[in-house]
Amino acid sequence: MFEPTSRYADLETATLTLPDGSDVRYVRRRFLPAADPGVAFAEHTVTEGERLDHIAARYLGDPELFWQLCDVNNAMQPDELTAELGRVVRVALLPV
Repeated sequence: MFEPTSRYADLETATLTLPDGSDVRYVRRRFLPAADPGVAFAEHTVTEGERLDHIAARYLGDPELFWQLCDVNNAMQPDELTAELGRVVRVALLPV
């Protein structure tokens, strides 16, 4: 259902049976994992025009891994990490 590098790749799926008897499959909710302050291997200071996918490509080698930066920095919205110039974004590899 999801790419292997997606944050949703390992989530459990479930089925909801509607009153008309039809089934709807869905992915269960993903909760942010608790950030581990000891796992960061770099810190990046945000400059003008940067986006989180750019930072992910630079440090993690894949722009689609931007969600790992969100998890490490306890960010629910990716844009909040680059909205303020000079913000320090912690970079780490999460177990996949």
